[in-house]
Amino acid sequence: MEDCSRGSLLSHLSSLLLLFQLPAGGSAEEFMVIGPSEPIVAVLGADITLPCLVSPAMDVENMELQWFRSKFSEAVFIYQNQREQREEQLAQYRGRTSLVKDFLTQGEAAVRIHNVQAFDNGLYTCFFRMGIFHEEASFELKVAGVGSAPQVHITGPEEDGVQVVCMASGWFPNPQVQWRALSGEKFLTFSETQAQDAEGLFTIEATLVVRDSSSGNVTCSVLNPILGQEKAMAIFIPEPFFPRSSPWKLAFMVILTVLMLLHLGAIFYIMREHTAKLQEMQEWEKLHTDKEEDQQIKEEALNARDEIQADLDWRKSVFLAALKEAKLYADWRKEKFHALTVNLDPESAHSRLAVSDDKTSVTFKDSPKCSEDGVYSVLSHEGITSGCCYWEVAIRNAERSEWALGVCRRDVERKGWYRESPENGFWVVGMYENTFCS
Repeated sequence: MEDCSRGSLLSHLSSLLLLFQLPAGGSAEEFMVIGPSEPIVAVLGADITLPCLVSPAMDVENMELQWFRSKFSEAVFIYQNQREQREEQLAQYRGRTSLVKDFLTQGEAAVRIHNVQAFDNGLYTCFFRMGIFHEEASFELKVAGVGSAPQVHITGPEEDGVQVVCMASGWFPNPQVQWRALSGEKFLTFSETQAQDAEGLFTIEATLVVRDSSSGNVTCSVLNPILGQEKAMAIFIPEPFFPRSSPWKLAFMVILTVLMLLHLGAIFYIMREHTAKLQEMQEWEKLHTDKEEDQQIKEEALNARDEIQADLDWRKSVFLAALKEAKLYADWRKEKFHALTVNLDPESAHSRLAVSDDKTSVTFKDSPKCSEDGVYSVLSHEGITSGCCYWEVAIRNAERSEWALGVCRRDVERKGWYRESPENGFWVVGMYENTFCS
């Protein structure tokens, strides 16, 4: 309503509208939701429970309870009006979730996920709503599964050794692979590849080149980092499998290494001499350039002194003129807008709303016996027929409630559930699910 050009629109509005959209049977009592402080570990194919509780302890049987993933729309389980709601539930969880109702009256609720899958791994949020008040808590579910035992086989000679490959599948999350010799010493250099199947499970392949013919047995072990469970398999490599090396080849490699070192040393010496001469030349050029820049800066400073003074004088005159104009028009809102006094009409108020005796405030009645659903709203006595108006409203606990404020046509339908939109004769702003909307 900041543009006076909207006066033609306001001339069609006859009543002010104050809305409170609340679930049926709500309560204004505040509470805190507490979830697991440590990550929950679940085994693939088993069942797992995701618990949450309220503090102080109270009956949550009549609350709206919801468990979702990273977004509110990714619903894992919804409990509303004392029954499960499956319409908005993610397809991956339909038929795999159930509510543990044993301790609802004591403030504890939990969702059980059956036949845990790799998809279930990640962050979860439990959301409790009672009336206009809601709270939530987040926690992490770590899914882990042990797959097949590693299969190890020799693929043939490679470089100066024998290549062996270790494969394992059906693991989650990505497992850790280690190669060990018969003495227990770990092989640190080997290649590894991973892949995930359609169910999100990992298949790994680790390739090792064994160059020591005296190694004998080598062992491949696969470890689940969450469960700490390990599976291993060993293989024996006969000495004849290793390629024989020629002594002339070893001597050639030593001579070649020495020549390479001498060549690198000569290159390093030449580069160092060249760098020293280049550095001396650059320092002389820098001194000459700095001297010229200093002289130029002094000349520019002398030439700019008068320009800076003139600019300061001009800025001072502009500031004084703007200050004078601001003092003349300090109360611009009173010149352009008319302050409107709002008196609420108790006759137009929803049965769940209570209007104060001075007709300037409205509160929510805590009346669980009332079964009337819909949008809770109240109109003002006054209407707007023309002009530009404004009014001020204070909303208690605005950031944690759901509310709307605005104007409507006199003949709008306000029974039951309806959407406050211009098509239905409503122009409102408000708060829904911790987000401002209009």
